[in-house]
Amino acid sequence: MNTEKTVPMASAPQRTHHRQSVEIRRLSMAAMLGAVAFALMYFNFSIPIISLFAQFDLSALPELLGGFILGPVGAVLIVVVKITLILVFKGTTSMFTGEVQNFLLSMAYVLPAVFYYRRHRTKKGAGIGLLLGSLCSIVVAVFTNLYLIFPAYIYLSTGQLNWDNIIAMCHDVNPWIKDIPTFAAFSVVPFNIVSRTLTSVLAFITYKKISVPLKKLIQ
Repeated sequence: MNTEKTVPMASAPQRTHHRQSVEIRRLSMAAMLGAVAFALMYFNFSIPIISLFAQFDLSALPELLGGFILGPVGAVLIVVVKITLILVFKGTTSMFTGEVQNFLLSMAYVLPAVFYYRRHRTKKGAGIGLLLGSLCSIVVAVFTNLYLIFPAYIYLSTGQLNWDNIIAMCHDVNPWIKDIPTFAAFSVVPFNIVSRTLTSVLAFITYKKISVPLKKLIQ
């Protein structure tokens, strides 16, 4: 006599409803993590000897953790929510160049890490992904600062600022900065190395502990 219990199959409408419910929970989590990233921007500090123009914060941490859980689309949504909240509640003090840079560097940092980790879901894969993201972010930071963000800011300042002013201000706190190449070498690169290293270490340490309860919320 067959005593096995038959588990009823979910109907098509039930499966559709479940998928929609999961998507809503994923969107809600992306929005929540974006809000956390925004809140973390209030806890920041500067490193004047390295950079007069950038401040370190941990807003990239929820972007990374969320990206590992939700995938690249989720990571983009988290960053978009963060930038939107910045503009709504804080406005811009950099004629939008800072917000553009924030978005570009977040994408350059988070997406390579997320894409690599999704193909190699191990501790080693996470570590390599974080290293790749950090390297990509540093390269993009150099390129965008020298050829996009600072030139745009100088242009929008309508003559009030130029590269000579910027280099002079940086030279006052760091005598090694004497021109644009040394600005990149002794300001942009070390700041991003410090920022990405600290964030990556925290992400590596906390991901497993944080991901378990977060994943349960979207299942």
